[in-house]
Amino acid sequence: MGIVRVEELRFGVEDVAECVRFFDDFGLERVEDGAAGATFRTPAGQRLHLRRVDDPELPAAVEPGSTLRELVWGVHDAADLDELGAAVGSDRDVVAGADGVLRARDVAGFAIGLTVADPVVPFSEPRREVNMTGEVHRWNEPLSNYHRARPIRVCHVALNVREQGWRDAVAFYTERLGFRVTDQLLDMGTFMQAPADLDQHTFLLAHRPNRVGLNHVAYEVRNVDEVIEGGNHMVACGWREARRLGRHTIGSNVFRFFHAPCGGRVEYAADMDRVDDSYGPNVYEQRPPHHLWMLRSHGDREGEGA
Repeated sequence: MGIVRVEELRFGVEDVAECVRFFDDFGLERVEDGAAGATFRTPAGQRLHLRRVDDPELPAAVEPGSTLRELVWGVHDAADLDELGAAVGSDRDVVAGADGVLRARDVAGFAIGLTVADPVVPFSEPRREVNMTGEVHRWNEPLSNYHRARPIRVCHVALNVREQGWRDAVAFYTERLGFRVTDQLLDMGTFMQAPADLDQHTFLLAHRPNRVGLNHVAYEVRNVDEVIEGGNHMVACGWREARRLGRHTIGSNVFRFFHAPCGGRVEYAADMDRVDDSYGPNVYEQRPPHHLWMLRSHGDREGEGA
């Protein structure tokens, strides 16, 4: 089965307290808090670690300031761990940590890890049924507010890689780690699905003229209502929106983005396409429109958005 999902994210941050406040407001569960930093956990069992930017145990950063310092992929079992570790180590050092993580760097310079996934099973969320004329699924059950979001899981990570070497960066993940290209935008980026995932993309490598670093981390919530209410709560808490409510073209997911003090952006995502091996790869010479729709206000001009 190979790689199942994102398992852990390790950040080096300049202001731990500010980052803790951000993810508290964002809706993650804080499970550790101490002098070294803090750790948050998704209901699916993934972990996000916040550490000081000068923590000597963190891998060196690929960009200045607060940013992602290590992306750890969860694999199905120990046999997959050995096989993928050997593939990565064919031309670079792989170090086995005391925590069971095999560590290396990809061809773009990012610190990556591999470990056996530890998902929370069984894992399910209550379904909010939808009604329409001729198709009624909810009887005698008025809806209530979420008030804020409680993300279910990390669903994908997007990294920026230099435009000049993007093909090599993609090949590292497809040829060694088993990722499958689902949608490839030759002028923008490559969307890839992990072998044991169903989402249209688990990973995005975005091509940038001369920039390497974190683009964003997406967290799945239950539905469009939770995207909206979660975002409203973040705005009320004083956090700055990076991209207002919309629905992507690639992946079809409803989104809302916020600038994160840990670096890059975070995304609330809902209703992403699930695809199997019969889907793609779809190759575009030029990127399609970024979104199917985006929330606009009276003052917006055509083509402009947050």
